[in-house]
Amino acid sequence: MAADALGAHDGTGRPLSRKVVALGGGHGLYASLSGLRRVTRDLTAVVTVADDGGSSGRLRRQFGVLPPGDLRMALAALCGDDAWGQTWSQVVQHRFTGEADLGGHAVGNVLIVALWELLGDTVQGLDWVARLLGAHGRVLPMAAVPLDLVAEVEGADPDRPDEVSTVRGQVACASTTGRVRSVSLIPADPPACPDAVQAIGAADWVVLGPGSWFTSVLPHLLVPDLADALLRTRARRLVALNLAPQPGETEGFSPHTHLEVLADHAPGLSIDVVLADRGAVEASAGHDRSAELEKAAGMLGARLVLADLAMGDGSPRHDPRRLAGAFAQIFEGE
Repeated sequence: MAADALGAHDGTGRPLSRKVVALGGGHGLYASLSGLRRVTRDLTAVVTVADDGGSSGRLRRQFGVLPPGDLRMALAALCGDDAWGQTWSQVVQHRFTGEADLGGHAVGNVLIVALWELLGDTVQGLDWVARLLGAHGRVLPMAAVPLDLVAEVEGADPDRPDEVSTVRGQVACASTTGRVRSVSLIPADPPACPDAVQAIGAADWVVLGPGSWFTSVLPHLLVPDLADALLRTRARRLVALNLAPQPGETEGFSPHTHLEVLADHAPGLSIDVVLADRGAVEASAGHDRSAELEKAAGMLGARLVLADLAMGDGSPRHDPRRLAGAFAQIFEGE
C-alpha cells in the first residue's frame, strides 16, 4: 500500500518496511490503526468478530455472516488523509437514519455484506473494499465464523455483590453492571482466519490494544490458532493500554490490572513493550501507578514506555499523531 500523506517514516524521512499486525476491535483498534498507518507501509489489522448488537447484529442474524461493524471501522481507520481517503472514510461510516429497514445500518456494513454475498469469500470481499477505499493496509477477521462472548461477572445483581453469574453476548458483556472476571468464546475452538495466522507469523511487530479489554482485546488470545501463532511468532509484541477504565467492563481497573488480566487469559505469552499514556498512569485513581505498572510489565518480560498519547482536549481518546510518534520511536529503538 502507498504511504500516508504524512509519510510513513522512521524519523529520518526513510519509509519503514516493518511488517506490523494490530489486533483488536472497535474504537481502540481504530485509534491504533490511525497511528500505525502513519509509520509503516505493511500493516494488517486482525479484528474481533463477536459483535451482536446494532447494525452488525442485525446483519449477522439475517444473513448468517460475520458481524461487519468492527471490520468496517478498521477499514475506515486505514483511509489516508487525502480527499479520496477522507471522503470514503466518511461514506463507509455514514449511518442511515429513520425507522425503515435501512435505519441504523452503516453504509460500510451493507457494502461489506454485499461483497461477501457476491464473492462468497470473506477475505476477498474485505480486500476489495480496501482497494476501493485506498486503505493503507489490510483488514482480516480473527476467526472464520461468528463468535459469542461469555463473561463471568461478579456482582451483576447489586443485591448479591459477591455472586458470580454468566452473561452471554458482546453487548451484554460490555454493558454489565457487575465486574467482569473472565471471558470465553462460543464456539470454544473456533477456526482462525488462515491469513491472520500467516500475518502474525510473518510480522516484525504485533500490537495488542488499546480497546475494550474483555470484548475487543482479550478474545484474540482465546482463538487457539491465533494464540499459538502469538506464542510462536518471532515478532516483538507490544501492548498498548487504555487511557481510562471502561464503565462496566473494567470499572475500577488500574493500568497494571489490565496486564494481570491479560496474563490470566494467555499464560505463557511474553510481551516486549507496554505502551501507556503518562498522564493516565500518573493520575490513576489519584495516585502515580507507574511503579506498579512497571512491575506488572516486567512480570510479562516487557519494558514500560510512557508517552503523552491523549488528545489535547482532555478527553480520554488517543491522538493518532502522538500514537504514531510513540510507535515510530519504539520500532526504531528495537
